[in-house]
Amino acid sequence: MQAPAKTKTKAQRPPRREEKSAARREAILAAALNEFSARGFAAARLDDVAKRAGVAKGTIYLHFRDKEALFQEIIRSLMGPFVGTVELAFNANIPLRRLADQVVELFVREVFGTRRKDVIRLMMTEGPRFPKLAEFYYREVLSRVFTAARKRLQRGVDSGELSHKVLVRYPQLIAAPGITAIIWSGLFDRFEPLDARELMQAQMNILFGEGKAS
Repeated sequence: MQAPAKTKTKAQRPPRREEKSAARREAILAAALNEFSARGFAAARLDDVAKRAGVAKGTIYLHFRDKEALFQEIIRSLMGPFVGTVELAFNANIPLRRLADQVVELFVREVFGTRRKDVIRLMMTEGPRFPKLAEFYYREVLSRVFTAARKRLQRGVDSGELSHKVLVRYPQLIAAPGITAIIWSGLFDRFEPLDARELMQAQMNILFGEGKAS
């Protein structure tokens, strides 16, 4: 008697249509980031994005309305998880000095050491020429981060952890060395490497007092 055919396990099951679609979408996003980084937003062509991603150009339109929507989704998909993590960090009930150290490590690990760094570089170069992209980035990333930061910093003022409100007004001072490190790494790292972690930690020592690093 013939043995019954074995049922395929989950590992053996061919990829479902949804999984293939998700994989193509991720490939398009990665290819688009490479293309935008190489050519800029205006010069980048969806034909070249499709070629990099190994899909037909029409496949891009199945996922994204146009080139602007594609760029916006790069921001949302790459920066969104990081923003959520930062919001949680600022909501944590820990001393500001310890929080500052966590922010440094988050930035170095989750931004400076990843493709998120390229997204920030793109916003520096493309934002002035494409205000809608800059507005989208501000709304999805900066406004959320600064809102969370200002709330926590204001609590620090109210509790006496901070002696003045300058950081509540200008939380950009906390992010400034990270942005400096990104600019420097793209332009001058081959001449004089810069340690992003040490640079950011030095700024935190200035703003919040000496911490774990000096």
